Amino acid sequence: MQRLVLRESLFFVANPYGETQLKPFSPSLKSMSATLVGNALVAQSGGPTAVINASLAGVINAALNYPDEIEEIYGGLNGIQGILQEQLIDLAAESQQTVRALRYTPSAALGSCRFKLRREVDFQRLIEVFKAHNIRYFFYIGGNDSQDTADKISKHAVAANWQMRVIGIPKTVDNDLVITDHTPGYGSVIKHVATTVRELACDAAAMGQHDLVTILEVMGRNAGWIAAGASLAKRRDHPSDAPHLIYLPEVAFEANKFLDDVARVLKQNKYCFIVVGEGLVDKDGNYIATSSAATDSFGHSQLGGAGDYLKSLIEQHIGGVKVRSARPGHTQRAAATGSSKADNDEAFMAGEAAVEAAINGITDKMITLVRGETDQYTCETGLADLSEVANGVKRIPANWINEDGVSLNYQFAKYALPLIQGEVAVTREQGLPAFAELSKIQVERLLPPHDFE
Repeated sequence: MQRLVLRESLFFVANPYGETQLKPFSPSLKSMSATLVGNALVAQSGGPTAVINASLAGVINAALNYPDEIEEIYGGLNGIQGILQEQLIDLAAESQQTVRALRYTPSAALGSCRFKLRREVDFQRLIEVFKAHNIRYFFYIGGNDSQDTADKISKHAVAANWQMRVIGIPKTVDNDLVITDHTPGYGSVIKHVATTVRELACDAAAMGQHDLVTILEVMGRNAGWIAAGASLAKRRDHPSDAPHLIYLPEVAFEANKFLDDVARVLKQNKYCFIVVGEGLVDKDGNYIATSSAATDSFGHSQLGGAGDYLKSLIEQHIGGVKVRSARPGHTQRAAATGSSKADNDEAFMAGEAAVEAAINGITDKMITLVRGETDQYTCETGLADLSEVANGVKRIPANWINEDGVSLNYQFAKYALPLIQGEVAVTREQGLPAFAELSKIQVERLLPPHDFE
């Protein structure tokens, strides 16, 4: 049976200095497809963000609107690793109150993983799980590696003659996914980082007498989007505002230039404020600091220590200077109470759009965020092939970085400012945030345990 599906979607309009507003958007017809009836499964993967659960809430919210196509809504615990173990929970059993609170709860409520599918037997097991639980819709919320995983799962389903639709939902604080204009999670992390810079700058201004250096090391493996976001802390009419120096992975690090930069800033200001991305590299492309020789299951080096490295350089070569190095670490991706409403809205929108796309017969795509071409910020959802997104890295355009290599120009500010607008409505109890807790009602296991050896 062929059916025509055309529903109203949404787009968001945001004043660069105001809150995001919701406006109706009439999409063009995407597809005409046969009805596919079965269960939906959603899972989360990779590093959590302040809004990854907003995308999950969006999936649940939209899936409940299609009872004729989606009979049950399951959540996979701890990403692909949990699905291999058949650890599924019933998301439709969660209360509406929990789902609403989920939207403003940080981290990955379903649990996450960094597990790389390498063995054919693992792919076969996934298809067995999908068949056993009649999974016809699979939504995977994650970054580069997760989109690669989703792409491979879809290909194995086709090879096994199992009809299902696979849609990726973008997530990463690093903002380095290709094709999409930006990623859910990014606006909130740079809002937190820029706020931290302003707060620490007040402390440094009180204590410095042309002899104090404060270093803030932020996340960012191969791209400096988060470090660049710290530049939003500077006021346009106060060029001496912190941060004074920003070191990005896109610009090869030179120790002598760095020391000259610091000396120059200290001569002009009571203190020097530095922001450095953890993925800073030298001219040969080597990380200047790693936390250990270990790598994760995807072969990524465990980064950390760039701030301490810069601290040691200053202490060795510039006398009479006090140096403080700070690492917000995981707090920058878990800071939901100060997150961006625009970011939260778009994360929720991406989750809903994933369900809409799958219901319309679309598969093997990742939802993208598409920025409008008007002066006033607008954002719609689009689609990109999973295979094109997988394992790519989007870096900051070179023309957004000033010639000094340590500051960003107006083009970056124009890009990033709309993403940090608005405040989220986090429920509080006795002055502290009240985050959602899933009841996690287990779906009955139908298969024997999986062998990970």
